[in-house]
Amino acid sequence: MLKPKTVRYRDAGVDIDEADRAVASIKKLARRTFTPNVLTDIGSFGAAFQLAGFRKPVLVSSADGVGTKLKIAFLTGRHQTIGEDLVNHCVNDIAVQGAIPLFFMDYFAVGKLDAGVAAAVVSGIARGCRNNGCALIGGETAEMPGMYRDGEYDLAGFIVGGAERAALLTGKNIQAGDALLGLPSTGLHTNGYSLARKLLLEVAGYGPNTMLPEVGVTVGDALLAVHRSYLKPIRALIAARLLKGAAHITGGGITDNTPRMLPAGLAAAIETASWRIPPLFEELRRIGNIPDDDYRRTFNLGIGVIFAVPASGVARAEAVLAKLGESPIHAGWVVDHKRGRPRVEYR
Repeated sequence: MLKPKTVRYRDAGVDIDEADRAVASIKKLARRTFTPNVLTDIGSFGAAFQLAGFRKPVLVSSADGVGTKLKIAFLTGRHQTIGEDLVNHCVNDIAVQGAIPLFFMDYFAVGKLDAGVAAAVVSGIARGCRNNGCALIGGETAEMPGMYRDGEYDLAGFIVGGAERAALLTGKNIQAGDALLGLPSTGLHTNGYSLARKLLLEVAGYGPNTMLPEVGVTVGDALLAVHRSYLKPIRALIAARLLKGAAHITGGGITDNTPRMLPAGLAAAIETASWRIPPLFEELRRIGNIPDDDYRRTFNLGIGVIFAVPASGVARAEAVLAKLGESPIHAGWVVDHKRGRPRVEYR
Protein backbone atom coordinates (compact mmCIF):
# COMPACT_ATOMS: atom_id res chain seq x y z
CA MET A 1 0.00 0.00 0.00
CA LEU A 2 1.38 3.39 -1.00
CA LYS A 3 2.11 5.78 1.80
CA PRO A 4 -0.20 8.87 1.63
CA LYS A 5 1.49 11.97 0.27
CA THR A 6 2.38 14.51 2.95
CA VAL A 7 0.53 17.79 2.47
CA ARG A 8 1.48 20.78 4.59
CA TYR A 9 -0.16 24.18 5.13
CA ARG A 10 2.45 25.65 2.78
CA ASP A 11 1.23 23.33 0.01
CA ALA A 12 -2.22 24.93 0.37
CA GLY A 13 -0.66 28.35 -0.18
CA VAL A 14 -0.12 29.57 3.38
CA ASP A 15 3.46 30.14 4.52
CA ILE A 16 3.60 30.42 8.31
CA ASP A 17 7.33 31.20 8.26
CA GLU A 18 6.73 34.17 5.93
CA ALA A 19 3.93 35.28 8.26
CA ASP A 20 6.33 35.13 11.21
CA ARG A 21 8.81 37.32 9.33
CA ALA A 22 6.06 39.82 8.55
CA VAL A 23 4.86 39.92 12.15
CA ALA A 24 8.41 40.48 13.42
CA SER A 25 8.70 43.58 11.21
CA ILE A 26 5.23 44.78 12.17
CA LYS A 27 6.02 44.50 15.89
CA LYS A 28 9.03 46.79 15.54
CA LEU A 29 7.05 49.36 13.56
CA ALA A 30 4.05 49.28 15.88
CA ARG A 31 6.05 49.61 19.10
CA ARG A 32 7.43 52.94 17.88
CA THR A 33 3.87 54.33 17.94
CA PHE A 34 3.03 53.18 21.48
CA THR A 35 1.92 55.71 24.08
CA PRO A 36 1.93 55.15 27.87
CA ASN A 37 -1.74 54.14 27.61
CA VAL A 38 -0.96 50.98 25.60
CA LEU A 39 -1.05 48.04 28.02
CA THR A 40 -0.39 45.05 25.74
CA ASP A 41 2.23 44.18 23.16
CA ILE A 42 1.59 43.25 19.54
CA GLY A 43 0.74 39.56 19.45
CA SER A 44 -1.77 39.49 22.31
CA PHE A 45 -5.16 38.00 21.51
CA GLY A 46 -6.71 41.38 22.26
CA ALA A 47 -5.20 44.86 22.50
CA ALA A 48 -5.63 46.82 25.73
CA PHE A 49 -5.64 50.61 25.96
CA GLN A 50 -6.14 52.66 29.13
CA LEU A 51 -8.51 55.58 28.63
CA ALA A 52 -7.19 58.56 30.57
CA GLY A 53 -7.29 62.34 30.55
CA PHE A 54 -11.04 62.80 30.09
CA ARG A 55 -13.65 63.73 32.68
CA LYS A 56 -16.74 62.78 30.66
CA PRO A 57 -15.25 60.81 27.79
CA VAL A 58 -16.98 59.93 24.56
CA LEU A 59 -15.37 57.39 22.24
CA VAL A 60 -15.56 58.25 18.56
CA SER A 61 -14.74 55.50 16.06
CA SER A 62 -14.49 55.03 12.33
CA ALA A 63 -13.57 52.26 9.90
CA ASP A 64 -12.49 52.69 6.30
CA GLY A 65 -10.38 51.40 3.46
CA VAL A 66 -8.16 52.91 0.77
CA GLY A 67 -10.38 51.88 -2.13
CA THR A 68 -9.02 51.42 -5.63
CA LYS A 69 -6.06 53.66 -4.91
CA LEU A 70 -4.55 50.28 -4.02
CA LYS A 71 -4.54 49.50 -7.75
CA ILE A 72 -2.00 52.29 -8.28
CA ALA A 73 0.22 50.84 -5.55
CA PHE A 74 0.06 47.43 -7.27
CA LEU A 75 0.78 48.96 -10.68
CA THR A 76 3.79 50.95 -9.51
CA GLY A 77 5.09 48.56 -6.85
CA ARG A 78 5.08 51.44 -4.39
CA HIS A 79 3.57 50.42 -1.05
CA GLN A 80 5.23 52.74 1.47
CA THR A 81 2.55 55.44 1.63
CA ILE A 82 -0.74 53.60 1.14
CA GLY A 83 -0.96 52.87 4.89
CA GLU A 84 -0.45 56.54 5.68
CA ASP A 85 -3.40 57.33 3.41
CA LEU A 86 -5.53 54.93 5.44
CA VAL A 87 -4.58 56.38 8.82
CA ASN A 88 -5.03 60.00 7.78
CA HIS A 89 -8.42 59.29 6.23
CA CYS A 90 -9.63 57.67 9.46
CA VAL A 91 -8.08 60.40 11.62
CA ASN A 92 -9.87 63.10 9.63
CA ASP A 93 -13.20 61.31 9.98
CA ILE A 94 -13.09 61.43 13.77
CA ALA A 95 -11.24 64.76 14.03
CA VAL A 96 -14.14 66.58 12.36
CA GLN A 97 -16.30 65.23 15.20
CA GLY A 98 -13.97 66.86 17.73
CA ALA A 99 -12.08 63.69 18.73
CA ILE A 100 -8.40 63.15 19.40
CA PRO A 101 -7.11 59.86 17.92
CA LEU A 102 -6.16 57.31 20.57
CA PHE A 103 -5.43 54.03 18.82
CA PHE A 104 -5.57 52.36 15.42
CA MET A 105 -5.92 48.78 14.16
CA ASP A 106 -5.43 47.51 10.61
CA TYR A 107 -6.59 44.59 8.48
CA PHE A 108 -4.19 43.45 5.76
CA ALA A 109 -5.40 40.58 3.58
CA VAL A 110 -3.43 38.95 0.78
CA GLY A 111 -3.47 35.83 -1.39
CA LYS A 112 0.24 35.09 -0.97
CA LEU A 113 2.10 36.93 1.76
CA ASP A 114 5.28 38.83 0.97
CA ALA A 115 6.86 39.98 4.22
CA GLY A 116 8.62 42.87 2.46
CA VAL A 117 5.41 44.27 0.98
CA ALA A 118 3.57 43.81 4.29
CA ALA A 119 6.34 45.68 6.12
CA ALA A 120 6.23 48.50 3.55
CA VAL A 121 2.47 48.88 3.96
CA VAL A 122 2.64 48.83 7.76
CA SER A 123 5.55 51.31 7.73
CA GLY A 124 3.11 53.82 6.23
CA ILE A 125 0.49 52.97 8.84
CA ALA A 126 3.04 53.43 11.62
CA ARG A 127 4.23 56.75 10.19
CA GLY A 128 0.67 58.00 9.96
CA CYS A 129 0.00 56.94 13.54
CA ARG A 130 3.15 58.63 14.86
CA ASN A 131 2.38 61.86 13.03
CA ASN A 132 -1.11 61.94 14.53
CA GLY A 133 -0.12 60.89 18.05
CA CYS A 134 -2.03 57.65 17.63
CA ALA A 135 -0.93 54.18 18.80
CA LEU A 136 -0.96 51.24 16.40
CA ILE A 137 -1.97 48.60 18.93
CA GLY A 138 -2.92 45.61 16.80
CA GLY A 139 -4.51 44.26 13.68
CA GLU A 140 -4.83 41.22 11.46
CA THR A 141 -2.62 39.90 8.68
CA ALA A 142 -4.60 37.31 6.72
CA GLU A 143 -3.08 35.08 4.04
CA MET A 144 -5.91 33.62 1.94
CA PRO A 145 -4.82 31.75 -1.19
CA GLY A 146 -7.22 32.10 -4.10
CA MET A 147 -8.96 35.20 -2.71
CA TYR A 148 -6.67 37.80 -4.32
CA ARG A 149 -4.62 37.99 -7.49
CA ASP A 150 -0.87 37.62 -7.25
CA GLY A 151 0.69 40.87 -6.02
CA GLU A 152 -2.61 42.29 -4.76
CA TYR A 153 -3.99 42.80 -1.27
CA ASP A 154 -6.74 44.60 0.60
CA LEU A 155 -6.28 47.08 3.39
CA ALA A 156 -8.70 48.49 5.95
CA GLY A 157 -8.37 50.32 9.23
CA PHE A 158 -10.28 51.00 12.42
CA ILE A 159 -9.65 54.02 14.64
CA VAL A 160 -10.87 55.03 18.09
CA GLY A 161 -10.61 58.56 19.41
CA GLY A 162 -11.74 60.37 22.51
CA ALA A 163 -13.48 63.65 23.22
CA GLU A 164 -15.09 65.41 26.12
CA ARG A 165 -18.83 65.06 25.72
CA ALA A 166 -19.32 68.84 25.90
CA ALA A 167 -16.64 69.39 23.24
CA LEU A 168 -18.07 67.16 20.51
CA LEU A 169 -18.41 68.91 17.16
CA THR A 170 -22.02 68.29 16.19
CA GLY A 171 -22.67 71.43 14.11
CA LYS A 172 -25.72 72.25 16.23
CA ASN A 173 -24.57 75.86 16.73
CA ILE A 174 -24.01 76.57 13.04
CA GLN A 175 -26.30 79.30 11.73
CA ALA A 176 -27.00 81.19 8.52
CA GLY A 177 -24.31 83.78 7.92
CA ASP A 178 -21.44 81.63 9.21
CA ALA A 179 -18.42 81.44 6.92
CA LEU A 180 -17.15 78.29 5.25
CA LEU A 181 -13.36 78.02 5.12
CA GLY A 182 -11.60 75.24 3.25
CA LEU A 183 -8.09 73.85 3.44
CA PRO A 184 -6.31 72.52 0.34
CA SER A 185 -6.14 68.82 -0.41
CA THR A 186 -2.96 67.12 -1.57
CA GLY A 187 -4.58 65.56 -4.61
CA LEU A 188 -7.34 63.00 -4.97
CA HIS A 189 -6.76 61.78 -1.39
CA THR A 190 -8.56 58.39 -1.37
CA ASN A 191 -11.60 59.08 -3.53
CA GLY A 192 -12.49 59.02 -7.20
CA TYR A 193 -9.81 56.52 -8.19
CA SER A 194 -12.05 54.24 -10.23
CA LEU A 195 -12.85 57.16 -12.55
CA ALA A 196 -9.33 58.62 -12.41
CA ARG A 197 -7.75 55.29 -13.38
CA LYS A 198 -10.20 54.79 -16.23
CA LEU A 199 -9.54 58.27 -17.60
CA LEU A 200 -5.76 58.36 -17.25
CA LEU A 201 -4.82 54.73 -17.91
CA GLU A 202 -7.57 53.64 -20.32
CA VAL A 203 -9.06 56.65 -22.10
CA ALA A 204 -5.85 58.70 -22.32
CA GLY A 205 -3.62 55.62 -22.53
CA TYR A 206 -1.07 57.01 -20.06
CA GLY A 207 1.27 54.83 -18.00
CA PRO A 208 2.38 55.38 -14.40
CA ASN A 209 5.59 57.06 -15.61
CA THR A 210 3.87 59.39 -18.07
CA MET A 211 4.62 63.01 -17.21
CA LEU A 212 1.60 65.27 -16.79
CA PRO A 213 3.01 68.64 -17.93
CA GLU A 214 0.19 70.72 -16.43
CA VAL A 215 0.60 68.97 -13.08
CA GLY A 216 4.39 68.80 -13.08
CA VAL A 217 4.67 65.16 -11.94
CA THR A 218 4.12 61.68 -13.35
CA VAL A 219 0.77 59.90 -13.31
CA GLY A 220 2.05 57.58 -10.57
CA ASP A 221 3.27 60.45 -8.38
CA ALA A 222 0.04 62.39 -8.84
CA LEU A 223 -2.19 59.45 -7.96
CA LEU A 224 -0.09 58.30 -4.99
CA ALA A 225 0.12 61.73 -3.33
CA VAL A 226 -0.62 61.13 0.35
CA HIS A 227 -4.08 61.85 1.74
CA ARG A 228 -3.16 64.52 4.28
CA SER A 229 -4.24 64.82 7.91
CA TYR A 230 -6.17 67.88 9.10
CA LEU A 231 -5.88 67.04 12.81
CA LYS A 232 -3.57 69.92 13.77
CA PRO A 233 -5.60 72.76 12.17
CA ILE A 234 -8.82 71.29 13.55
CA ARG A 235 -7.41 71.12 17.08
CA ALA A 236 -6.02 74.66 16.76
CA LEU A 237 -9.42 76.08 15.74
CA ILE A 238 -11.13 74.18 18.55
CA ALA A 239 -8.62 75.55 21.07
CA ALA A 240 -9.33 79.06 19.79
CA ARG A 241 -13.10 78.44 20.20
CA LEU A 242 -13.71 79.28 16.56
CA LEU A 243 -14.87 75.98 15.10
CA LYS A 244 -18.62 75.33 14.89
CA GLY A 245 -18.45 72.34 12.57
CA ALA A 246 -16.24 70.56 10.07
CA ALA A 247 -16.70 68.28 7.08
CA HIS A 248 -14.11 65.87 5.70
CA ILE A 249 -14.44 66.07 1.91
CA THR A 250 -14.25 62.43 0.80
CA GLY A 251 -16.53 60.31 -1.41
CA GLY A 252 -19.37 62.51 -2.63
CA GLY A 253 -17.18 65.61 -2.71
CA ILE A 254 -18.24 69.00 -1.39
CA THR A 255 -21.78 68.32 -2.60
CA ASP A 256 -22.50 65.36 -0.33
CA ASN A 257 -20.17 65.95 2.61
CA THR A 258 -20.75 69.61 3.52
CA PRO A 259 -24.42 69.04 4.50
CA ARG A 260 -23.33 66.32 6.95
CA MET A 261 -22.22 69.01 9.40
CA LEU A 262 -25.21 71.33 8.88
CA PRO A 263 -28.35 71.35 11.03
CA ALA A 264 -31.71 70.89 9.30
CA GLY A 265 -32.92 74.05 7.61
CA LEU A 266 -29.46 75.20 6.55
CA ALA A 267 -27.54 74.88 3.29
CA ALA A 268 -24.14 75.81 1.89
CA ALA A 269 -23.52 78.41 -0.81
CA ILE A 270 -20.18 77.57 -2.42
CA GLU A 271 -18.33 80.35 -4.24
CA THR A 272 -16.58 78.52 -7.07
CA ALA A 273 -14.42 81.51 -7.99
CA SER A 274 -12.83 81.58 -4.54
CA TRP A 275 -10.20 78.97 -5.35
CA ARG A 276 -8.33 77.58 -8.33
CA ILE A 277 -9.08 73.93 -8.96
CA PRO A 278 -5.72 72.11 -9.17
CA PRO A 279 -4.51 71.06 -12.65
CA LEU A 280 -4.83 67.33 -11.94
CA PHE A 281 -8.61 67.61 -11.56
CA GLU A 282 -8.92 69.83 -14.62
CA GLU A 283 -6.91 67.31 -16.64
CA LEU A 284 -9.30 64.54 -15.57
CA ARG A 285 -12.25 66.73 -16.50
CA ARG A 286 -10.76 67.44 -19.92
CA ILE A 287 -10.05 63.80 -20.71
CA GLY A 288 -13.52 62.63 -19.72
CA ASN A 289 -15.58 65.70 -20.53
CA ILE A 290 -17.08 65.10 -17.08
CA PRO A 291 -20.42 66.82 -16.36
CA ASP A 292 -20.39 69.35 -13.50
CA ASP A 293 -22.49 67.23 -11.14
CA ASP A 294 -20.30 64.13 -11.53
CA TYR A 295 -17.15 66.23 -11.30
CA ARG A 296 -18.22 67.78 -7.99
CA ARG A 297 -19.49 64.56 -6.45
CA THR A 298 -16.54 62.37 -7.48
CA PHE A 299 -13.53 64.53 -6.59
CA ASN A 300 -12.64 66.93 -3.78
CA LEU A 301 -11.53 69.53 -6.39
CA GLY A 302 -8.65 70.72 -4.23
CA ILE A 303 -10.47 71.16 -0.90
CA GLY A 304 -10.00 68.38 1.65
CA VAL A 305 -11.89 69.80 4.62
CA ILE A 306 -14.42 72.60 5.17
CA PHE A 307 -14.85 74.50 8.44
CA ALA A 308 -17.86 76.48 9.63
CA VAL A 309 -16.72 79.50 11.64
CA PRO A 310 -18.53 82.66 12.77
CA ALA A 311 -18.40 85.45 10.20
CA SER A 312 -16.97 87.69 12.92
CA GLY A 313 -14.18 85.18 13.56
CA VAL A 314 -12.86 84.71 10.03
CA ALA A 315 -9.84 86.95 10.51
CA ARG A 316 -8.91 85.21 13.77
CA ALA A 317 -9.37 81.79 12.18
CA GLU A 318 -7.10 82.82 9.31
CA ALA A 319 -4.47 83.95 11.81
CA VAL A 320 -4.65 80.67 13.72
CA LEU A 321 -4.30 78.66 10.52
CA ALA A 322 -1.51 80.87 9.17
CA LYS A 323 0.61 79.99 12.22
CA LEU A 324 0.43 76.38 11.04
CA GLY A 325 1.44 77.34 7.52
CA GLU A 326 -2.09 76.86 6.17
CA SER A 327 -3.69 78.99 3.47
CA PRO A 328 -7.46 78.81 4.01
CA ILE A 329 -9.89 79.16 1.13
CA HIS A 330 -13.02 81.31 1.49
CA ALA A 331 -15.24 78.56 0.13
CA GLY A 332 -18.62 80.18 0.81
CA TRP A 333 -21.33 80.76 3.38
CA VAL A 334 -24.01 79.00 5.39
CA VAL A 335 -27.45 80.06 4.18
CA ASP A 336 -31.06 79.18 4.88
CA HIS A 337 -32.19 76.11 2.98
CA LYS A 338 -35.04 76.76 0.62
CA ARG A 339 -37.51 73.93 0.14
CA GLY A 340 -36.95 72.07 -3.12
CA ARG A 341 -33.41 73.40 -3.49
CA PRO A 342 -30.19 71.37 -3.01
CA ARG A 343 -28.33 71.53 0.31
CA VAL A 344 -25.25 72.76 -1.57
CA GLU A 345 -25.52 75.42 -4.27
CA TYR A 346 -22.59 76.43 -6.46
CA ARG A 347 -22.36 80.09 -7.40
